[in-house]
Amino acid sequence: LQRIERGLGQAVFERTRSGYQPSELALTLAEHAEQMESAIESARTAAQQRPEQVSGRVRISTTDTVLHGLVAPALRALKAAHPRLDYELHTGNELANLTRRDTDIAVRATKRPPQHLVGKHVGPIRVALYASKKGAIKRYADVEAGQAAWIAPDDALPEHPSVLWRKRHFAKTVPTYRVNSILTVAELVALGLGVGILPLFLAKTRSDLLQLTEPLDECQTELWLLTHPESRHLRRISAVYGQLAGSLTLD
Repeated sequence: LQRIERGLGQAVFERTRSGYQPSELALTLAEHAEQMESAIESARTAAQQRPEQVSGRVRISTTDTVLHGLVAPALRALKAAHPRLDYELHTGNELANLTRRDTDIAVRATKRPPQHLVGKHVGPIRVALYASKKGAIKRYADVEAGQAAWIAPDDALPEHPSVLWRKRHFAKTVPTYRVNSILTVAELVALGLGVGILPLFLAKTRSDLLQLTEPLDECQTELWLLTHPESRHLRRISAVYGQLAGSLTLD
């Protein structure tokens, strides 16, 4: 109290035999303090009712197939929930280096995600053999009879499960069309240029594809949503990660 009075150069309380009595200055200060308390409480209430919006850039790495079939549809909800965020989307078949912070979030097909990353197992990626609904190939037996041209990513993705499956079951077959992405396989199959193996999650969004087989268990892999442990605590990354974790589904 003495320190406050020295700072003000005036007495805040008057000392009497009955105790301390507030001076006019004390009453004025108390009134201002009440106003400040009220203003702070109003600000706190407003902040709770309208939390600060997350802003900044989030980099997402995935494949073109997963982007078009799963991530892109989720971006609309993300935009509505976090309008001040912007996104850098990278598509490629390589796993972007999360340790070097080449990307913030990766959505990848892998059976063994790197142990130094944290993530969520989205679910199994199931695939099947497809043809065009308007094409001449209507049954798997037509493919077995050698009547269908094949569309496959042999050169770009030589270890892709679909490539390995075809080489096991159709060892003598050479693809008529070699492409560098599964999304291109889907487009050429839809045009009736041949048959190709596609993820069910991508094919189910189209009405121009005909499924020729049951899901090929040998080709199944897993989809993971991944990020670096330290990055996940950043608000912008945590917001996007949480939204994707809740919206990405392979059912």
